[in-house]
Amino acid sequence: MTLKKHKTYLTILILFLSFNCKNETKETEIKTTPIKTEVTLDVIGNYVSKNYSKRNEGFDWIAVSVTNESANNLNISIRSRADKKKPTCTFNTVATKIDDKTYQSEIEGKTILFKFNNTEINITPKKEEDQNILYFYCSGGVSIGGTYSKLNEELDQTQIDKIQFSKILNIQNVGFNISVTREKNTNLLTIFTFGLEVKEYNETLNISNEKVINAEVEDFDMDGSPELFIYTESLSKEKYGNVYAFSVNNKKSMSPIYFEKTLTNNKINQGYKGNDTFTLIEQTLGQRFPIYKQGNEENKPSGGIRQVLYKLVKESSAKKLVIKKITEY
Repeated sequence: MTLKKHKTYLTILILFLSFNCKNETKETEIKTTPIKTEVTLDVIGNYVSKNYSKRNEGFDWIAVSVTNESANNLNISIRSRADKKKPTCTFNTVATKIDDKTYQSEIEGKTILFKFNNTEINITPKKEEDQNILYFYCSGGVSIGGTYSKLNEELDQTQIDKIQFSKILNIQNVGFNISVTREKNTNLLTIFTFGLEVKEYNETLNISNEKVINAEVEDFDMDGSPELFIYTESLSKEKYGNVYAFSVNNKKSMSPIYFEKTLTNNKINQGYKGNDTFTLIEQTLGQRFPIYKQGNEENKPSGGIRQVLYKLVKESSAKKLVIKKITEY
């Protein structure tokens, strides 16, 4: 081999090796590129205003408690200090998921946003001009709006308002005040009316194993007097639903309406393991819950959804809710 040919061969060999090295380096870089993973934000917990750290010095403070209501909804409860004076703020709502960091609730035709990050919740109206709605549920010019920090420990229960649920409803000139307080390890549901002509209703019921989720009022049977519906769920992991219903009698008094719990109702309890939702649909009460098939794991039902519609009937002097229609899908 001549010297010229030898030089040419070495040049080609060097270029070939250089090209392969570059390709190998590039391939190695691709293989070692980290894969990004989505981290779901945990919004459940208790959040407190900045004065919480000064509570032992007598400062007022507010807490926001966030719990699951359903797959895309949160129960949001706002309470203030109540051991030294009358509570400053009392508010309950169900907020619907917009994205992983944002939920919203419609109050009096106005939209309230609940924005989360890893350490805080910020409460604000969707529209700047709707700021006044945030002052409606507090006294003394205080607002439920603002930023609250997430607690890493249990909330101080010695100071917080013991009212777990509170709602005032009004229809056809009859008002209903519904509240739940926690006393001596039991939940007490108090209902009283205002506006009845003969006898106001004022009763307290022991619902120790339940919590109230929501309350609605409507002239259900269109007789000129309203009906009150209070929805609860058990404190067990299954979250069995229940309804406490009441009928106003010609705007003079109020009496209970019978509702059979789903657990004991053989017409609809096949595959039932709780997680109900209730709502009024025109002149019917609607109930939905997932259906579990035999062998289904917890929180993994495979039998679809059962929807039950109830109508109100009168038997002798009492009223009761009876099944009108059952649909599965």
